[in-house]
Amino acid sequence: MKTSLLVAIPRPLPTLFSYLPPPGMPEVVPGMRVQVPLGHGSSVGLVVATATDPEPGAYVLKPVRRVLDTEPLLDEKQLALLQWAAGYYQHPPGEVFFSALPTRLRSDRMLSEPAYWRALPHPQQHEQLARAPRQQALHTWMLEQGQALSADALRLQVGDGWRSYLQGLLDKALAVQTAAPLPDPEGPAAPEVQSSIVLSTEQQDCLAQCLAWCRQEQPRPILLQGVTGSGKTEIYLRLIRELLAAGRQVLVLVPEIGLTPQLVQRFHHFFPGIALSCLHSGLNDGERLQAWQDARAGRARILIGTRSAVFLPCPALGLIVVDEEHDLSFKQQEGFRYHGRDLAIMRAHQLGIPILLGTATPALETLHNADQGRYHHTRLQQRPGASRVPVREVQDIQGQPLKAGLSGPSLEAIRATLARREQAMVFINRRGFAPVLTCRSCGWQARCPNCSAYMTYHARAGRLLCHHCLSGRAADSCCPDCGHQQLGTHGQGTERIEMMLAQQFPKTRVLRIDRDTTSRRHALAEHLEVIHGTDSLILVGTQMLAKGHDFPRLTLVVVLDVDQALFSSEYHALERFGQLLTQVAGRAGRAERPGRVILQTSQPHHPMLLALLQQGYIRFAHQLLEARQRWHFPPFGFQALIRADARDADTALESLQQFYEQLAAAAIPGTRLLGPAPAPLEKRAGRFRAQLLIQCQTRTQRHQCLLLLAGGGKKRQNKKDLRWSIDVDPVELS
Repeated sequence: MKTSLLVAIPRPLPTLFSYLPPPGMPEVVPGMRVQVPLGHGSSVGLVVATATDPEPGAYVLKPVRRVLDTEPLLDEKQLALLQWAAGYYQHPPGEVFFSALPTRLRSDRMLSEPAYWRALPHPQQHEQLARAPRQQALHTWMLEQGQALSADALRLQVGDGWRSYLQGLLDKALAVQTAAPLPDPEGPAAPEVQSSIVLSTEQQDCLAQCLAWCRQEQPRPILLQGVTGSGKTEIYLRLIRELLAAGRQVLVLVPEIGLTPQLVQRFHHFFPGIALSCLHSGLNDGERLQAWQDARAGRARILIGTRSAVFLPCPALGLIVVDEEHDLSFKQQEGFRYHGRDLAIMRAHQLGIPILLGTATPALETLHNADQGRYHHTRLQQRPGASRVPVREVQDIQGQPLKAGLSGPSLEAIRATLARREQAMVFINRRGFAPVLTCRSCGWQARCPNCSAYMTYHARAGRLLCHHCLSGRAADSCCPDCGHQQLGTHGQGTERIEMMLAQQFPKTRVLRIDRDTTSRRHALAEHLEVIHGTDSLILVGTQMLAKGHDFPRLTLVVVLDVDQALFSSEYHALERFGQLLTQVAGRAGRAERPGRVILQTSQPHHPMLLALLQQGYIRFAHQLLEARQRWHFPPFGFQALIRADARDADTALESLQQFYEQLAAAAIPGTRLLGPAPAPLEKRAGRFRAQLLIQCQTRTQRHQCLLLLAGGGKKRQNKKDLRWSIDVDPVELS
């Protein structure tokens, strides 16, 4: 009998690989990286398990070439979670395991400790730094801290220029690089919460409930449903304090757009002296590695991150918080299509620790689990202090003249808001100047040559841009078909509305917040500072504005294009509509300023719109759940979407037709197949897309279907020009 190592390779391969331990080297244990022979070359791999093999048969195992780590990078429970995820999401295990490692550890690079720095006092330090005030400020602050400081701490204090200022101190021998501080084995003392906010009676009751549930031996997930402005973050902070006092780490997951400097500063203000690390897409590879190492070593007590932070190694993890748990950005849409919230729930269950799901608008699956008693459910239904729920008005725009989509009454409401030195927001979930550029003579329309979609006109850049494949070109000055020079536009986006409002209100700043204006690093943070530092202001933006930002002076919200979601063929659309509308409306009115929300629609009597406005989101959501139950849609059924794409439409459809026939022949009970059919956006980036929806009554039935496809899929993957993927629990069918 021989011991072999089961190794995950970071490639799209469906299995683990067996190797022999390296002769004459220390014991290799699961969680370590190794270098292994693969084909005619070599690859980095991660040992995920050991196995005892019988006497060798027809095959001979090769030994590992090199062991890259002296201790496991991932512990047994992390490995078990990732193994479960690979099976549940039907994704190649090597890619799943390596997704939990920082980019710099996905190669044969050896792991080294992150850098820390400490300031050194010097008798002539004031003279040395007299002509370098920023270096002097940094040096003074570092001395005050009295400890070794990480790159995260320096960046938070100084900003992006911290490296050059620190280098100046190093060159003058006023600072030195040092070893990372060891975490206190007994844990930190209970941090004092620095807050002037007094909890309301409702908040106190909610906190007491959450604390009691967290102390249960086998805690269930907790749904904290709080209306926008009800103070959910205050509950998070006080709950986190209890866990920190017990020496535990806390992981806070937030949507990408919600991880702002203001949020991080708020945590630092509440927990002075407590080490905090952030993980988000704006970090470079070195910064991500340091955050990962600080979490793994237990130096960071609070970890705040976006979707991928769910994989952070936290040896003392005691609580997970998922803020805005309904947000679509928690679902990865390419490659390993996991859901960050769902993996967080599984991780909490595996560790036997509490998880708090916070939102004003629970996802239907989350609400259903709470209704069934699988989750605890607590509510914050009031805005504390003098805050009042905004007044919501439905405005019928049928037959009304519109300026860039805005009606006369809406413009007057904006004018009155500005006269009170307050802020107004115009919300439309479409960026650009106009979605279509067209010829007024022959009817030509600017379409993307690579996609089944129109190109959006961006006036300031003078370009046409496809929002699907991102291809672009200069806007036409005349019709390419008939030569006519009278080109016009249909519809409106944020840019067109911004330009019109700037003309209507020339003395007021109009600030547009969408992907185009926030693509530069720190641009969103700069815009938020402007909003907080200005009285009269008009905001124009997309759903980025709905994501948990607090605008104290904002009292008016005008929502355009309400009708789009009401008539969508996508069954998730009404749920997203209810969530987005509720979140956007919640931005209006805080403290002593009452809020007003105007909804422009040509369907003022639509039953679902009235249900949302008259009965509130939860009653609205229960109506959607009743409809889904009739159709056996999630959460009353379980779906997987099989996608295929190729250079021609027939290849994609034919591959899915083979899948369909294979599944139909198996006749797995409780299974319904929808398709194959072209995707709603059939052509994207020059490739034709098709899809097959598998709908089952149980997860077991769905898993049987996916296992059946796995064997045939391996063969089809080798078919020239064909790509296919599996999306388990899809959140979009487009």
